[in-house]
Amino acid sequence: QVQLVESGGGLVQPGGSLRLSCAASGSTFSIYVMRWYRQAPGKQRELVARITNTGFTNYADSVKGRFTISGDNVKNTVYLQMNSLKPEDTAVYYCNRIQGPTEYWGQGTQVTVSS
Repeated sequence: QVQLVESGGGLVQPGGSLRLSCAASGSTFSIYVMRWYRQAPGKQRELVARITNTGFTNYADSVKGRFTISGDNVKNTVYLQMNSLKPEDTAVYYCNRIQGPTEYWGQGTQVTVSS
């Protein structure tokens, strides 16, 4: 089993920044994909960014140039640096990890962008 714990959410003004963290513990493998999803009220969950253990990254078009995903394999932690935040970025952000045939989810962290 793998446990994922997100942190770093909160309230920020438009144009501000936040950094989310997702720490993995338990039976972690060295080969994995980690992803950040978000879900706004009344909307479907959407993929924001992903990173592999080799460092390959990709992003949703809506966050390209503003968000950066990175990982620390020693700490088993993935980060999502979010800059130039917009009100439409408001959502619960979830960390997701795929290793082998299994997918794991964190509990989510709320990000609210409002003046």
